[in-house]
Amino acid sequence: MQNEWTGSVVIVTGAASGIGRASVTAFTQAGATVIASDIADGVEAVAAEAPPGTCTALRGDAGDEAHVAALIAQASRHGTLRGFFANAGITGGLVPLSEADSAQWLEVLRVNLVGPALAIKHAAPVIGTNGGGAITCTASVAGLRGGAGPAAYSASKAGVVNLVKVAALEFAGTKVRINAICPGLIETNMTKRRIDQARAAGFGNMVGSTNLSRRPGQPDEVAGLALFLTSDAASFINGQAIAIDGGLTAVHPQTPRPAAAQAAAATISRPTQLN
Repeated sequence: MQNEWTGSVVIVTGAASGIGRASVTAFTQAGATVIASDIADGVEAVAAEAPPGTCTALRGDAGDEAHVAALIAQASRHGTLRGFFANAGITGGLVPLSEADSAQWLEVLRVNLVGPALAIKHAAPVIGTNGGGAITCTASVAGLRGGAGPAAYSASKAGVVNLVKVAALEFAGTKVRINAICPGLIETNMTKRRIDQARAAGFGNMVGSTNLSRRPGQPDEVAGLALFLTSDAASFINGQAIAIDGGLTAVHPQTPRPAAAQAAAATISRPTQLN
């Protein structure tokens, strides 16, 4: 049976590291050809690591419309464009709302929100003409609730959550599905410095402790979700923002309890078996 990805091209932005890099690996291993985009130098190295002929790097700014159009054109030279993972994003720095200036806001919104909008604008008509496929945008748990990131970053990710809903409606009936993924704490270059600091200070066990899985996520776990959402297996998922956060947004905030208290609580809450 033919691999569903044979002859298919997927564009991945923010591909030089973290979730984007892991996604390039996931898509190429699945059999797709990938156009990898990033403004960082490392995108060429990511393409070189992929199996020969499966990945082409195109360096550029995901928030620049000319670059997005160039990605679509490049994809057409390598096969049938079937997916676009609009993953590129920036934090804009941990700047309090009272101190962030308009330039910082505009830059974060340009990359994090306008970038995915441009991906949808240029890719959706082509994917629809090609017979269908999917566009997945990286949002964040910071776009679902406050307290998970600085103001501009959080607002931009909330915008992505709504963007995919509006876009899915606009392209309804075209066989183009548009969804967002909302990662929680993922161990990437964006979070590495703070995670390393916590571990160096002896608080490594606290990293990710506010989610139900009690750990940070890994880029390949998010890449797996991006691959699934782009595949035929997700053919009935459209206009959704799916959290991948270890259960962080499933419950109200919890204070981690000592192991003894956790064991006692588990004993008390364990249901009685009925024979």
